[in-house]
Amino acid sequence: MYKRLKKIKKLLPLYIMALPALVYLFINNYLPLTGMVVAFKDFDYSKGIYGSDWAGFRNFLFLFKNSVAFIITRNTILYNVAFIIINTFLGILVAILLSEVTSKKALKVYQTVILLPYLFSIVIISYLVFAFLSTDVGFINKGILEPLGKSTISWYNESKYWPIILPIVNTWKSFGFQATIYYANVISIDKSYYEAAQLDGASKLQQVRYITLVLLKPVIIMMILLAVGKIFLF
Repeated sequence: MYKRLKKIKKLLPLYIMALPALVYLFINNYLPLTGMVVAFKDFDYSKGIYGSDWAGFRNFLFLFKNSVAFIITRNTILYNVAFIIINTFLGILVAILLSEVTSKKALKVYQTVILLPYLFSIVIISYLVFAFLSTDVGFINKGILEPLGKSTISWYNESKYWPIILPIVNTWKSFGFQATIYYANVISIDKSYYEAAQLDGASKLQQVRYITLVLLKPVIIMMILLAVGKIFLF
């Protein structure tokens, strides 16, 4: 018992340093989970979530008896598979390109530009997308199509455009984080591997294929597993 208390006392500064992050994690990630009870309620706005009558599994029965459930599940899986493939590919590609940048000032600018969208909340991203796609004031309709004499497009009422729009927006927002993770691992690779490959006459593409990608494999697997786990949040 004494040894345990001594160890806690020794690590107390670290616990205090971690406390703000833990409080933020609890408020932002765990506290909202209490709202999941609404799925089991016959929700009434006047009564609120916790005051509404209990519905049990009736909401789920209604959902899965409807053909929409299959469409929702299919779209969620297919979109996320596309997101994972595109973000992984672009993240690795950009990380390799960043590792070839020799100017420190340029490198900082590139890293900031690609990471900045990841730091925006999805609400801000949705407003930015709306600023481009709005029928009345959107940049694409008012700034591009109308000056060219083309008819405006009601993006939000046409489902055929969204299989393209969603991957573009998701990639723009998300790939910067993955690129940063991969870049940190690329620059940590021992340079002697590349020097030996150059002496053997390996081209740049061969170095990427047989050295960079091979050594990045554990990180790639980990990032894909984390991305697969996020599918269940949708």
